[in-house]
Amino acid sequence: MSQATFSVRMDEGLKRQFDGLCQEFGMTASTAINVFARAVVRERRIPFDIVAPEPEVTRDSAMRAFMALRAEAQANGVSDLSPDEINEEIRQAREGREA
Repeated sequence: MSQATFSVRMDEGLKRQFDGLCQEFGMTASTAINVFARAVVRERRIPFDIVAPEPEVTRDSAMRAFMALRAEAQANGVSDLSPDEINEEIRQAREGREA
């Protein structure tokens, strides 16, 4: 089977860590990349989950969200509803009626 060259750019520190781990596993980085490529082709998918980290909720981001909701309530003329009025709005919305 003929060989082809595959060039990848990555952070220098990441490459050092990757090379070191590959040595611990008893293989070269090239062998590890080939193992990965074979798994992708064999399974027809990335052989591990790729997920975004959960967003960090901070006091500051929560306060910004609250203030945005408050401004929207004021713009829609519903910022002065009592808890009972809010619950009635919810009940009517669940029943499909307008307030």
